[in-house]
Amino acid sequence: VQLQASGGGLVQAGGSLRLSCTASEGTISSYDMGWFRQAPGKEREFVAHISWSGGSTYYTDSMKGRFAISRDNAKNTVYLQMNSLKPEDTAVYYCAAMRGYCTGYGCYSGEKYDYWGQGTQVTVSS
Repeated sequence: VQLQASGGGLVQAGGSLRLSCTASEGTISSYDMGWFRQAPGKEREFVAHISWSGGSTYYTDSMKGRFAISRDNAKNTVYLQMNSLKPEDTAVYYCAAMRGYCTGYGCYSGEKYDYWGQGTQVTVSS
């Protein structure tokens, strides 16, 4: 599976962006999917996870209520809707696919994911 993230850009604080992750090769309909981010000088951070069916979602606490992960398997796409953006949300955002399954905190580790996209830059200005 080859993943491609898009939708990043420059936005003012308080604004919104919707990121998309599509598979240029293969299908993601049977994969659990996650979003991660990495800010300059910081470690990669878990953002959100969605099960293959879309029935379960998990978020980092700081993003609950602001970010929403969803998927459309018919379009082979996973989304990350980001609202009320803050300057500290500035980072490169990556999508990833997991061959296996996870629940709760088990979904937070990037090591659980098998395929990664190239990342899309999100910059939030104050």
